[in-house]
Amino acid sequence: MDDSGTPAEGPATDGEEAGDAGHDGEDPLALRIEQLILGAPRQYTPFQAARAADVSMELAARFWRAMGFADIGQARALTETDVIALRRLAGLVEAGLLSEAMAVQVARSTGQTTARLAEWQIDSFLEGLTEPPEPGMTRTEVAYPLVELLLPELQEFLVYVWRRQLAAATGRVVQAVDDEEMVDRRLAVAFADLVGFTRLTRRLEEEELGELVEAFETTAADLVAAHGGRLIKTLGDEVLYVADDAGTAAEIGLRLIETLANDATMPELRVGMALGTVTTRMGDVFGNTVNLASRLTSIAPKDTVLVDEALRAELVASGQAPESEKDAEDATAYRFALQPLYQRPVRGLGVVEPWLLSRRASS
Repeated sequence: MDDSGTPAEGPATDGEEAGDAGHDGEDPLALRIEQLILGAPRQYTPFQAARAADVSMELAARFWRAMGFADIGQARALTETDVIALRRLAGLVEAGLLSEAMAVQVARSTGQTTARLAEWQIDSFLEGLTEPPEPGMTRTEVAYPLVELLLPELQEFLVYVWRRQLAAATGRVVQAVDDEEMVDRRLAVAFADLVGFTRLTRRLEEEELGELVEAFETTAADLVAAHGGRLIKTLGDEVLYVADDAGTAAEIGLRLIETLANDATMPELRVGMALGTVTTRMGDVFGNTVNLASRLTSIAPKDTVLVDEALRAELVASGQAPESEKDAEDATAYRFALQPLYQRPVRGLGVVEPWLLSRRASS
């Protein structure tokens, strides 16, 4: 396909050799694995698939590109499942359930999420399980029966997790006060960043660095989920999470610091968080609140949590921290302690007053 989404060549017929060019030089066993995973053999060119789905070539190209699939010219590389998926997505538009722009967003968000999942499964899972057990055996020969056994189980598990996450997300939406709150929501946003990660990349071997990053991401994901937050994304040496209230975000931040401090293999951590309105889109969060949390993280000393004034005020209003240390008659009545730091200018956000968050009593 060219940039306009139209076929680069005329549609190939079943008898044309050009349509089968995609098979030239490819490992027959690799093609068998592809067919096993996709559940159908290659039989359509992009033009034929669009025609079979009764969708314009332009719209089909938009959907495929949104899902992250490369342009393949007019090679016969698409299957009946591609046609069905295209027909279903276009059908949602025709039925008025989704606008065309929203359908493209659905395709893009699904493609980006599952692409990362698939890469992880191959890099960290299948790769380790497909080491040839005997000399002379290829990885492909080992992979076929393994994929055959794992595929239905992984598919069922993926659908289960997706349904659980969809139920949780739907619950949050239906509890929103109004339509605007579904997009622009008041959330606590926090970044947790490994200190000195750049130096570590120069000192550690690639495998050691990969193990450290995986351990950090796993620990962060487990703690965020266990205590009621939502992990938005991981960036190697940094994670971004949100929570519906200040207390939850604060508890997660402190537990992250405490947990990594007890692991001698981990570098120090710093956390910055802010409370305010954020825009949610395609599973990510945007806005000044996110920017402020990021800036607070960058200025936080190692093994500390910095919060903004809005988050401090909510902790006080909810009775989880005292208005001031002098007014705290019974220190054990509060979960958190807050210490004001010097006001400082933050690029693009004006002057901010960070507060140092610490744990006052076990909870």
